[in-house]
Amino acid sequence: MSAPTQPSARRDLFLLGLLCLGLFGLRLGSTALPNPDESRYAEIPREMLATGDWVTPRLDGVNYFEKPPLVYWAVAVSQSVFGFNEWAARAVPALFALGGVLLTYGTARRLYGRNAGLAAGIVLATTLLYFALARILLLDMAVSVLMSAALCCFILAMQEPAGGRRRWLFYGVYASMALATLTKGLIGFLVTGAVMFLWLLVFNQWRRLRPLYLPTGALLFLALAAPWHVLAALHNETWAHRYFVYEHWERFTSPAASRPGPWWYFIPIVLAGVFPWSGFLWSALRETWRGGWAAREEKANAWFFVIWAAFIFLFFSSSHSKLPPYILPLFPALAVLIGAWLARTWTDDPPRLRPGLVAFAVICLLLGAGMLVVVLHPGHIIRDPERALALRPYAFVLAAITLVGSAGTLWSAWRQRPAVALRVMLGTAGLFYGTLVLAMPEIQRRGTVELARIVNARIKPGDRVVHYHEYFHDFGYYSGRLADIVANQGPTPYGELELEEDAAARASDRFMSEAEFRRRWTGPVRLWFVAEKEVVTELMADPAFRYYLLGETRNHYLLSNQP
Repeated sequence: MSAPTQPSARRDLFLLGLLCLGLFGLRLGSTALPNPDESRYAEIPREMLATGDWVTPRLDGVNYFEKPPLVYWAVAVSQSVFGFNEWAARAVPALFALGGVLLTYGTARRLYGRNAGLAAGIVLATTLLYFALARILLLDMAVSVLMSAALCCFILAMQEPAGGRRRWLFYGVYASMALATLTKGLIGFLVTGAVMFLWLLVFNQWRRLRPLYLPTGALLFLALAAPWHVLAALHNETWAHRYFVYEHWERFTSPAASRPGPWWYFIPIVLAGVFPWSGFLWSALRETWRGGWAAREEKANAWFFVIWAAFIFLFFSSSHSKLPPYILPLFPALAVLIGAWLARTWTDDPPRLRPGLVAFAVICLLLGAGMLVVVLHPGHIIRDPERALALRPYAFVLAAITLVGSAGTLWSAWRQRPAVALRVMLGTAGLFYGTLVLAMPEIQRRGTVELARIVNARIKPGDRVVHYHEYFHDFGYYSGRLADIVANQGPTPYGELELEEDAAARASDRFMSEAEFRRRWTGPVRLWFVAEKEVVTELMADPAFRYYLLGETRNHYLLSNQP
């Protein structure tokens, strides 16, 4: 285990910070928050600030109990300081991502040396899934970093003798688990606790566990995690059932969330998500396994990261609710394993890097060819011809980057110049990510922000905004107004709004049937009406439905019952 020297540590942190600034900060606020996810997680904090209620999250004025509030609080603070804009919202996941990279660097450096720490930090920052989620306002980056903080503090604490350093590292475990619980629920301590327990059990590390400062650590955990849970239960009689039964049990054990996936769902996501390091993953894992059970004592620390990654993979693979971001918490563990392997191989046997470099070149070749096929033959993946045409220049640039990067990496690897090959690989990944950022306005599905601006410029006191058969989260955020909703005939008549959790909202006049909407449309109150084009076509074709078209986007109309 290598103890860091302060000058080199400060220099490394500065360099990693610059890398993250470029990757996570470039044009961070250049695109609108799309519907539904990012705009939902910006709108809930906006409503917290508007109502002054920091206990009960609300979406369109309706109690929203799907997740705990830590990220909402962070975004609300950012909005109160920097204003209601895209940068202020996305700065929260970007800062968490920066913290995760520095945490991974510090852990790998402490366990395996400076070169391993730098390599692990660079690997994590440049993996495709981590890069993408660092720039998107979701809860997954925050919970991933906080769960990683708990696990990293644990494995570092296990290296220390009894004393102040060990005590504070264990306090870091308890505090991080509490904050992770406040971010995404009970997985914050159940999953992290299971990883620690399995490692202790399988590798018989119990003798290293004491002291673990459990009494004071448990008090610290409860002091951080318990108050909001208690207040939420006291303020909302339906909260406990929704939060504990539906969100934590039924979503995991049943198809209630309608997010199914096969058992292998996360395998391609991990392999693609760890790009450009996919070709090095097997080598790093194989070195950890070398020696088998007989080498378990000397490789116990490395096996901690294997168990970390494996348990999280199996846990989310067994769930009935699957989405790609869920698997992010295993990426710091993979980064440490890959980073430590890269550092050792670079020093001891650089030619062993060649298979990973060749794998990267092959992946780039396939990526380049695939992008050309997608934009030159639209209709299969990109069904909108106009969108395919807009993306074509970016696809050509991305294809050129990947194909040139593939050739350069292969040439350097063949000439036995691994340092040059690694630089070409990282340069290719950097240019690839930068082009993706520039292409985001065309990649991202257009929302209702332009329509919200029209309404904000013209709406008067007493007017009402109506959303048809859905709640448009981005319109709510950019207009800064609550909307009335016309119910649809599907299983979720008001979209994601959880009316069953809010008796006051159900009793209001904001949620209406089709017949009630048609009655109000002919009344004296001006209605600003937002709908998806494909949903409202039949209504607009009805001669009895008289309307004024005030704006439209590629996918939405803005109508009114008055000029």
